[in-house]
Amino acid sequence: MLSPERLQRLQQQADRLRTRPLRELCADAARARDWSLEVGPLYLNYARQHLDEVALGELLSLAEASDVGTALKRQFDGEIVNVSEGRAVLHTALRSDVGEGASARAARSQAIDAQARMRELATDLAASDISDIVHVGIGGSDLGPRLLMDALQRPDARFRVHFIANVDAHEAQRVLAGLDPAHTAGVLVSKSFGTRETLLNGALLRDWLGDASRLYAVSANLDRVADFGIPADRVLPMWDWVGGRFSLWSAVGFSALLALGEEAFDQLLAGAALMDRHVVSTENSANMAVLHALFALWNRNARGMASESVIAYDQRLLQLPAYLQQLRMESLGKSVGSAGQSLLHATAPATWGGVGSSTQHSFFQALHQGSERLPLEFIGVRRPDHSHRTQHATLLANLLAQAEALANGQDSDDPQRRYPGGTPSSMLLLDQLTPEALGALLALYEHSTSVLGHLWGLNAFDQWGVELGKKVATRLEPALRGESMAGVDDAVTSSLLERIRCD
Repeated sequence: MLSPERLQRLQQQADRLRTRPLRELCADAARARDWSLEVGPLYLNYARQHLDEVALGELLSLAEASDVGTALKRQFDGEIVNVSEGRAVLHTALRSDVGEGASARAARSQAIDAQARMRELATDLAASDISDIVHVGIGGSDLGPRLLMDALQRPDARFRVHFIANVDAHEAQRVLAGLDPAHTAGVLVSKSFGTRETLLNGALLRDWLGDASRLYAVSANLDRVADFGIPADRVLPMWDWVGGRFSLWSAVGFSALLALGEEAFDQLLAGAALMDRHVVSTENSANMAVLHALFALWNRNARGMASESVIAYDQRLLQLPAYLQQLRMESLGKSVGSAGQSLLHATAPATWGGVGSSTQHSFFQALHQGSERLPLEFIGVRRPDHSHRTQHATLLANLLAQAEALANGQDSDDPQRRYPGGTPSSMLLLDQLTPEALGALLALYEHSTSVLGHLWGLNAFDQWGVELGKKVATRLEPALRGESMAGVDDAVTSSLLERIRCD
């Protein structure tokens, strides 16, 4: 774990390197070539991380001392690693059989049965006159499938999939405006089937459809689903060993399977399984997920960088930063360790980003000449799925140019035209944006997040921080409906309620 002594040693390495410009470190042709890894369809080049062999050795020493490999194996095998909830963490069993424990084998068997049921329901729907699917969920029940659809959707898909997540009914109103209830089905996704936003939107959709006869559910709570009017033969399972932000591989991805097809969904799972096998069997110095986590820790703890940005140079990955925000910040946004102790080191940096080249005309000014340096992750796709080669060459030229310019900077006698450089980054290249490549990419981020949680000594698999606001909102709803003010005990909230209710 990251002890105060380890942290001090890392910070000493960072202090030592402050006087060495990043462009000087990266001038070594061997480093430019050798500081890289390839796993299946993913290539990672980390030559522009602001460290040298000595500092990298210190990071790898931390990983060895923390026994990262054993921690990963415990998770894969189904041991209780979500200690605050007493749960195993087995999203890997949804796509691979790398876990050797009894719990992992049982989970794998359940996953296979659920996938068979998904295919049966997909076949039935394909034989119907349904053309549109409305997917209703929020958080992990929305972000993963939404990302899959944006990244992999095909123009000839049998079904069109639409998403409703926000409790703001403007979203539902816009989604449903262009649809025909007679040719639309809905998929409601909620593990507990108690998520307020999902139930309200689900009821809105049910009323719009006329009844629940074309509604499906993905949930662990059959009783609540039945009370909503959806019979058990139209319910797909969820389990307590799969957290929402790790769930797109499960029946949560049913809507994506409908639109993308069974073959593409299987390839997605295969790509993730490829990364699973790499992570569980590869030593730290060549382990893509471990190195990815170590660089994040280095930038956060040794170099004091408070945010991280992901810039994908492919419009189809527009939803990736939002997906990673939940994965990284809900998993790692804790200041208390697994044993309940206060952590003495910083944890989750703010994760954000966008797509190139659009973002170059919004926030890149601050990246190049602002007062803060922050680590970047660039993602590029070598071969597009279109025939416009000139545009793709221009896109990739911008990808390479921005990474180079941010790292090397440019001096000038005019301070307005001076670029300090020194921005650390990694470059992830996909051969093509296939389901397999996307599966491997997302699994890489999952495992990197798990490793970071272990190194920081926190539980990356609970999310108690989301509960308080929900409880307060439930208490305030009666006042907003013009009923009792009994639940309002905050002076500022009371004043704002008066303002809101004045009409």
